[in-house]
Amino acid sequence: MKITNNEVAQKLIDYLYHRITLKELVNWAETMMMEAEFDSVNFDTIRDIITRLGLADVKAFGITLEDCEEFLNRLGYYMKVTVQERLVSV
Repeated sequence: MKITNNEVAQKLIDYLYHRITLKELVNWAETMMMEAEFDSVNFDTIRDIITRLGLADVKAFGITLEDCEEFLNRLGYYMKVTVQERLVSV
């Protein structure tokens, strides 16, 4: 299985949109470190990000919104945050 920038970015996007939990993101990253082959074009970037994601559940390392933004930038994406007022029904 060859991992590309797009696949790593999609996992980060899934995490940011709460489609997967931090635990699922970390488990995926740990599995990819052991089993996957990284795209040779961006090998260092993909390896660095996946390594960091594999440690995201350790309190000393964690993962911030800024980290996600940096990772996405390195993968060729940019992050745009939209905040909307939550409407409360009465």
